Order: sequence, then structure tokens, then C-alpha cells
Amino acid sequence: MLTEKISELKEILHGAKNILIGAGAGLSTAAGYTYDGERFRKYFADFEAAYGFHDMYSGGFYPFVTPEEFWAYWSRNIFYNRYDLPPNATYRKLLELVREKNFFVLTTNVDHAFQLNGFDKTRLFYTQGDYGLFQCSTPCHNKTYDNEQNVREMVAAQKNLRVPKELFPRCPKCGEIMTLNLRSDDKFVEDSGWHAAAYRYEKFLKTYAASDIVYLELGVGGNTPGIIKYPFWRFTAANPRARYVCINKGQAFVPAEIAAQSLTIDADISEVLKAL
Repeated sequence: MLTEKISELKEILHGAKNILIGAGAGLSTAAGYTYDGERFRKYFADFEAAYGFHDMYSGGFYPFVTPEEFWAYWSRNIFYNRYDLPPNATYRKLLELVREKNFFVLTTNVDHAFQLNGFDKTRLFYTQGDYGLFQCSTPCHNKTYDNEQNVREMVAAQKNLRVPKELFPRCPKCGEIMTLNLRSDDKFVEDSGWHAAAYRYEKFLKTYAASDIVYLELGVGGNTPGIIKYPFWRFTAANPRARYVCINKGQAFVPAEIAAQSLTIDADISEVLKAL
């Protein structure tokens, strides 16, 4: 059954003129950028022992008492999930599949893995932010700042799960402590780069949504289905020439209304891309 579905997917991608990729956390997990298990214990065993959480995702919501602890955790999290990611075969196989196509990527991931593995940033829209950016916590203005140097300094200087307060990132405008450019509340900064990417995404949709197009959904779960999954379903239903493909281990499903236009593959994304 899986072999037949992969053969069908080959035909779909081979004949595709336009491809809109929707990527969720499941893609990075399949690629080995996991937030739990061995990788978590390798980098965060001391935090696990001290605070009792057992994965990086849970750590992101932990109510650290002091900013020294908060920045110790988050600088390390950003470092290993943004600046210490090795090249990845899963992402590169995906790029090889679509390189010669007219494609665009919409993703809720914030790890920068697409660009780190060769994807052109002008074909990407990171809707939920970027681990590599800080913003004012107020925010007093709509601008973001590259954080690599600051993050590396905090990682190098932290002791006893704390960062020296002189290394806290400060807003250059108002002096308040900065925060991560991640969409978690109404203070998320949509800077000029975000708006430029949003414009390119909307232009891609406006140009190709009514033509022959494949909506390729990879690893999108139930946390934010309104960003990728539900729109992809609506776009497919509105266009009889569209195809919808969902690859997601344990979460591959489709509404009956678009079943005839769809292909679901309940399998590991990395294995499917390898087979292709």
C-alpha cells in the first residue's frame, strides 16, 4: 500500500507545475531535529534535573523565577535549534524534489532549517517568527535584530543555569529587555522582512491558486491548523485542478469533500522522501 502511494506521489510531483509546501514541526522532527529523547538529554540534562521538564517544548513554557534562568535556558535552546544544526539529508532531498519546479514554502517552524539547507529565502514565509531574531518586549517599535552573537555569548558565559545580567539583550530604542521574535501573543513584531515574505506568499497564491497546483503538506499537526492545513483544504476544494498531499506519521487525513483530489501518506516523512 505504501509503495503504491509513493508511486502515485512520484507521478503527482513529476507532473506538478506549481507546488506550495506547507511545513510543520513534524518535518523537523522527521529530519532528526527532535525536542525530546536523546537529543534533549544531551543538551539539557542539567535543566531536566533542576526543573523537572523532559523536553525542549515544555521548557519553553516553564515559569523561570529569574531572567538569569530564563536566558540561560533560551540562549541554549536557540543555539542548538538555530545555530548548531548540521546540514540535513531530509531537507536537502526535499529541495532536490522541487528545485526545478515553481514552488513556495509556508512554514510555522522557527528553526531556519530551510535556509540552512539551501532553500532560497525569497521562497519562504516563516509565519511564526525566527529563533535567530530578538525584538523589544514592549514592543516599542516594529523591528527585529539578529541575535547570534548575543546568544553565543550567553551560552558561553552561563554557570549554574544562569546568565550574567550584563548579557541580557536590551532594546536599542527604549532599553527594555528584549524577547524572542516568536508569535505567542499580540506583541509579536511583524517586521519589514515578515511583511515582504507575506507579500510574496500572497502573490504566489493569487497567481497560481486557480491553476494546476499541488498543496504538499508535511508534518502539520493540530496546534495551529488554521495557518496551513485548513487553508490548504479550502484552496483544494475551490480548484478542481488542484491536488492535496498530506505526509504525516499518525496524522494523515483529509475531509471527504476533497478526498478524490487528495493523497494521504501515514508514514515517516524522511522515509518517504528517501523512497522518492
